[in-house]
Amino acid sequence: MKYNSTRNSTLSVDSAKAINDGISKDGGLFVPNEMPKLDKEFFVRLSKMNYIDRAGEVLRLFLTDFTDEEIKACTKGAYAGTFDNDCPAPLYRLNDNTSVLELWHGPTCAFKDMALQLMPRLFSRALKKCNESRRALILVATSGDTGKAALEGFKDVSNTKIIVFYPVDGVSLMQKRQMQTTTGENVYVCAVYGNFDDAQNGVKAIFSDDEMAKKLNENGYFLSSANSINWGRLAPQIVY
Repeated sequence: MKYNSTRNSTLSVDSAKAINDGISKDGGLFVPNEMPKLDKEFFVRLSKMNYIDRAGEVLRLFLTDFTDEEIKACTKGAYAGTFDNDCPAPLYRLNDNTSVLELWHGPTCAFKDMALQLMPRLFSRALKKCNESRRALILVATSGDTGKAALEGFKDVSNTKIIVFYPVDGVSLMQKRQMQTTTGENVYVCAVYGNFDDAQNGVKAIFSDDEMAKKLNENGYFLSSANSINWGRLAPQIVY
């Protein structure tokens, strides 16, 4: 499966490149050039699997340049032992007619853990697939839950550094403490005077700054993102 830029349909890349870059150089988002056709048998097969195997089945539809072994290693690393339940996303039955999908069993108690425990593993392999010799500088704007989940997922991941920007008075006290106390040699947080839009606009401005990109390249870095603009974040979200 190939991925095209929403601003240039003739631009076509593999999923590893889409994950590596985050967004297209023309500012567009990477989207699949086709959607897989799924039948009833596919869903019946999924229903009999555990979450890790189910995630692998879904990811294989979209990450066709990843091997089965690579996908298995990523899903097992993300979901085996990192959540407080054998099933990362258990269904809790309220009554005969209603069930609730619980997405808060991850290390930061936010549903963003579902994607951000898996994304760094996909990202790390994408760097190797793209023969990327530079380090990735990952910028994230957050209103709270994405920031801590991204920091937790990317901490101490080789060849990456991550900076999270959050509105100083726009996140809960728990989320602020979570972000400020994250361990790891490659994680940084920055409070922004303003609201989430100010933080997000600042990150977008950095991404569109050619001079900044040049300076980073000269120092062996390139920019990428862990927000939902990155297909490496979107693909794991499809699973649940």
